[in-house]
Amino acid sequence: MALLESRADGPALIDDRYLRLDETAPIPAEGAVLVSLVRFHAERAALLARKAPLGVWLASNEKPVAVADDLERLALVALDFPVFSDGRAFSSARLLRERYGYKGELRAIGDVLCEQLPFMLRSGFDSFDMKSPKALEEFRAVVGEVRVVYQPTGDGRPTAIDRRLGRR
Repeated sequence: MALLESRADGPALIDDRYLRLDETAPIPAEGAVLVSLVRFHAERAALLARKAPLGVWLASNEKPVAVADDLERLALVALDFPVFSDGRAFSSARLLRERYGYKGELRAIGDVLCEQLPFMLRSGFDSFDMKSPKALEEFRAVVGEVRVVYQPTGDGRPTAIDRRLGRR
């Protein structure tokens, strides 16, 4: 497993500072933790009272509105791609960034493929949990492949129609 972060000077391999807790694991007194939405709702007060960074992961069938009121307190939102063909996390990422104004780390987890990285970046993801042993090289190879985009997103890149009409 490789955790990559997108930076202005290119991708970087980083250490995961978050301990991912299952539903029954005790919550440590210190250190960053990542919990499921179910656990976050069940133990919200205790989790938010901690002085350490908190992250919540959303399954592909869970909506960002479920954490919208707490986004200022969440350092990380992880969105799950259970299989590469399930793209609901793309929509969730855009909602978090564009509708709810989330500024924290947005991480892609699950079945994260290098071919999808350019689209994940456009959707607002900034870190990627990848299984490939060559994740860093793959990221560098594919990230610049998509030079013309068709759909507008919050990243501000001009679309093909904008270019054609000389808007930018």
